[in-house]
Amino acid sequence: MRFLVNNGLKGLLWLSVLLAAYFLFKEVIISRNPDVWIEKFYARPTIIYMIYGFSEFFFGIIPPELFMIWAINKADTAHYLINLGFFAVVSYAMGYINFLIGQFFYKNEKFKQMERRLLKGTVDMVKKYGLFLIIVAALTPLPWSAVSLLVGSSGYPSKRYLKYALFRLLRFAVYGYIIFQTHQF
Repeated sequence: MRFLVNNGLKGLLWLSVLLAAYFLFKEVIISRNPDVWIEKFYARPTIIYMIYGFSEFFFGIIPPELFMIWAINKADTAHYLINLGFFAVVSYAMGYINFLIGQFFYKNEKFKQMERRLLKGTVDMVKKYGLFLIIVAALTPLPWSAVSLLVGSSGYPSKRYLKYALFRLLRFAVYGYIIFQTHQF
């Protein structure tokens, strides 16, 4: 339990750092020449969607909140909600794909040998506390795809993963609402 609380607090700390960096970037860089930034990023949404999908697959390199901010500044409320739903579904799906990759490793005999040598006891802890790990990663800035990969590689049941991973959708709803409230014109 201490592990989950410590990592949950670290996740909240990172969220605070990211929000501070965003507001600093917005005030120092974007406010001085906003037209250049708008033209570069808002004119090509397909590239943004591809970057988002890539990021969600590769351990959440870019926080989804930045994409939510992009979406709120791009168009009206209806388009924001559509983008928010898209981001949530893609994040959930990419987490599940990483979970399936982890399950593939779990069934691989060479991985099991490596696991016995390097990760003694970790798999048992993930099996025991997987529920909490999934929920904490789904709701906080912890790397969702990495946690999904870890949980899958521990042999966690797929149905339970899919059920608890639904908290990821809740995160997008809550964070999306907060971003909507703080970025209205």
